[in-house]
Amino acid sequence: MRVRRRQGLPFLLDKLERRKFFAFGLLGFMIGVYLLSSMVWKVSVEGNERIQTDQILTAAKAQGIRPMQWKFKLKEPVELSRGLQGQLPGASWVGVEIQGTHVIIKVVEATIPEPKALMNPRHLVASKNAMVTQIFAEKGRPAVKVNTYVRKGDILISGLLGDETKQQTVVASGKVKGLVWYKPTVEVPLTQRYKVYTGETKTRSYLVLGNRGIQVYGYGKLPFEAYETIPDRQTLSWRNFILPVGWLKEKLMEVRYVEQPVDPKEAAAIGLEQAKGQILAEAGPEARVVGEKILHEKAENGKVYMEVHLEVEELIAAEQPIVAGPIVP
Repeated sequence: MRVRRRQGLPFLLDKLERRKFFAFGLLGFMIGVYLLSSMVWKVSVEGNERIQTDQILTAAKAQGIRPMQWKFKLKEPVELSRGLQGQLPGASWVGVEIQGTHVIIKVVEATIPEPKALMNPRHLVASKNAMVTQIFAEKGRPAVKVNTYVRKGDILISGLLGDETKQQTVVASGKVKGLVWYKPTVEVPLTQRYKVYTGETKTRSYLVLGNRGIQVYGYGKLPFEAYETIPDRQTLSWRNFILPVGWLKEKLMEVRYVEQPVDPKEAAAIGLEQAKGQILAEAGPEARVVGEKILHEKAENGKVYMEVHLEVEELIAAEQPIVAGPIVP
């Protein structure tokens, strides 16, 4: 009699009997993966702005939500959400979502109406010397006309209505624009520093367990001084479970910095743009440059020094409370 094939549970058990270490190792690995996937490894918070993340995590910890916690010890997400919302009075809704080993706490903060500031009667005055280009009085009386030169503190829209015999004070409001003149100074280097990739790379690999990484490849001193790191992390998952085991691969790319001379005309153009950007950032919303001119320019010590004249149209109105005793502009 000749046995052509051996299959079935008895033969499988016989093979496992002869490979005990392999069988125990496989069984241990499966048990380990199951245990790791049965724990919470990460807790994150989304949607909060006013409520501090630490405050939310402290409340979550009181509900049993924390790293290294067994998932079977957690309450149902609905109960966890209700408990968290009770501990966070600034939240209108709290949701708890469990994605594998990751617990996500989603927060919708309660809308708190901003208290309306008490508005006292006021004028709108010039915040700086300017030539008025636009004036629109929503409340109050316009005190100047377009193309009028005003100095800082001059009343633009008066909060006083009526004449001397019968006056009424209001909260002046509106929009006033004017031309303002600036003379900023800038300096631009005649050399620009650039970053260049040499093409030399080195790879390092890590086995990731939870929040820790064990390097398994890419030992040794780096062959270059300056470099950039590009990480590529991959995690193991099974169905909807994200396991706390993964692989991290880092690609280190060598970089060098080179200096390139800049033409003085190009440097002057760069300086002019820098000056405009600086002034517009200070001038506030709706500001725009309507005129520009380079007053002085010189190149020395490897830099171009410039003084620029800029004509900017911007909002020039500022609030000024009306004190006792009417002031007629």
